[in-house]
Amino acid sequence: MTDNPIFQQLADSIKAGKRKDAQALTQTALDQNIAPGEILNALSAGMEDVGQRFKTNEIFVPEVLIAARAMKSAMELLEPALVKAGNVPKHTVIIGTVEGDLHDIGKNLVAMMLRGAQFNVVDLGINISPAAFVEAAKQHNADLVALSALLTTTMPSMKVTVEALKAAGAKAKTMIGGAPITQAYADSIGAAGYSADAASAVDLARQLVA
Repeated sequence: MTDNPIFQQLADSIKAGKRKDAQALTQTALDQNIAPGEILNALSAGMEDVGQRFKTNEIFVPEVLIAARAMKSAMELLEPALVKAGNVPKHTVIIGTVEGDLHDIGKNLVAMMLRGAQFNVVDLGINISPAAFVEAAKQHNADLVALSALLTTTMPSMKVTVEALKAAGAKAKTMIGGAPITQAYADSIGAAGYSADAASAVDLARQLVA
């Protein structure tokens, strides 16, 4: 990356959650013929900072959501240029809330953070059956499947999904999270990992694909 001041401005627009600034700066960078990959690195640096501050309780969910929306708006402009330049994410994550559970704020947050960390994210939504996770994992040749649950009553769906993925021979590793979930539960159902929050989920995803 060069010392062009626009890189810091791009990162700062994400940190501050300034959606219009993020869009305008991304367009300016593209107009200046800056490599799309370098623009993405600058935006990702901003999102990384947001994730770290979230982890240390300097900021909270509303600020992270605002930053993630700024990132999303910038990416809408940047993605066509990335594809054209051959900059496609190396790793794919299937994410969804398990069957019987309709909660999605935590899942959405993790999905946004993973996108910011340059993962290709396929968000299946809520109330997703084990069979649907298996089908998506195979269809997209996924590296990871991320399962979310907010209710103790839907935790067994995680176990069934992990078992279904293994039975189907899917190569994807499973990571789980949600309010009632613990590392002990992840271990007991054979999941590859557990994360307590969205920023930690990014760290975990990177470890699992390393």
